[in-house]
Amino acid sequence: MPKGYVIGQIDVTDPEAYKEYAAKVPATIAQFGGRYLVRGGKSECKEGSWLPRSVTLEFDSYEQALAWYESDVYQAIVGIRQAASRGNLVIVEGHE
Repeated sequence: MPKGYVIGQIDVTDPEAYKEYAAKVPATIAQFGGRYLVRGGKSECKEGSWLPRSVTLEFDSYEQALAWYESDVYQAIVGIRQAASRGNLVIVEGHE
């Protein structure tokens, strides 16, 4: 079964408020068996446009990644991120 990935591009507009989200989100990811592959770090856009912060999460399946995003525990904090940043987020199925 292919893994599931959550890929985000984030531009933090309120760093102080974003700290609360950053502190709370890892526990929600762990509850669904997810792990960080990328969390911030250096990046360099070579084509197109890109937001400054990249995040990639890996889950055991696409369905597990969706379950995390749609869960009550994540939905309880996603508004913090949305208020403190702008960005793009996709959930994709990996390749076997």
